[in-house]
Amino acid sequence: MEKLRRVLSGQDDEEQGLTAQVLDASTLSFGTRVKWFAICFAVGIICSILGTAFLWLPSGLKLFAVFYTLGNISALASTCFLMGPVKQLKKMFEPTRMIATIVMLLCFILTLCAVFWWGKKGLALLFCVFQFLAMTWYSLSYIPYARDAVIKCCTSCLS
Repeated sequence: MEKLRRVLSGQDDEEQGLTAQVLDASTLSFGTRVKWFAICFAVGIICSILGTAFLWLPSGLKLFAVFYTLGNISALASTCFLMGPVKQLKKMFEPTRMIATIVMLLCFILTLCAVFWWGKKGLALLFCVFQFLAMTWYSLSYIPYARDAVIKCCTSCLS
């Protein structure tokens, strides 16, 4: 119990190694963390919007898939500034989020593979749709009872 109290109050820093302190977001000031979160998140939104704009250009599907994926990765990485990369990774792979996280990361990889190695633009577009759905499901996991509400809403609409 004493150890938990020290960790929560921030008195346990001297027992952490240098690497743990660097990977923990608490080494940055709150203002700095919020600024970098906003910058990284804005870059993600801009990349996604640019990707969507490229979608309407002739043969712009490749650029759409790349920019949309980079936008999602940037938006996901932005949360590392708020809580730190190690804590973010631990939260991403908690049992309630593990499937959504794996599907999301897999879709990032498969989208880029479909564009660059396989040359299948339709498949890349399909993986972008899966990215959107996986990111949405992953994000809903942070809102209490949001997933249950979505499931209930979908089942009532389909019934």
